[in-house]
Amino acid sequence: MVERVTATEEAIKLINSLKEIHGDLMVHQSGGCCDGSSPMCYQRGEFRVGESDLLLGEIADTPFYISKDQYNYWKHTQLIIDAVKGRGGMFSLEGPEGKRFLTRSRVFTEDERKEIAE
Repeated sequence: MVERVTATEEAIKLINSLKEIHGDLMVHQSGGCCDGSSPMCYQRGEFRVGESDLLLGEIADTPFYISKDQYNYWKHTQLIIDAVKGRGGMFSLEGPEGKRFLTRSRVFTEDERKEIAE
């Protein structure tokens, strides 16, 4: 099965570390504005998901959402969530940890596109 969103080992470690501090989490792929286009990590239920958001998948047992508009730009790619050194978004839980989430992507292969379409 083709996953629309995956995570690197570093991102999974950061999510698990944040879970120990904050409990259950959720991630929302930001579409810009205040914190750029970084994935934003929140305590589950702290961010209100609306009708314009899609559940893209899960990473480290954590739901990952994206706005429908943002999804339409990236639907031909697999999102790969990574964690790198740096300052996270001011509203995202990883901010004080000295790391930030980063979205990388790769274009689906023809076979993957066919599988997703089924």
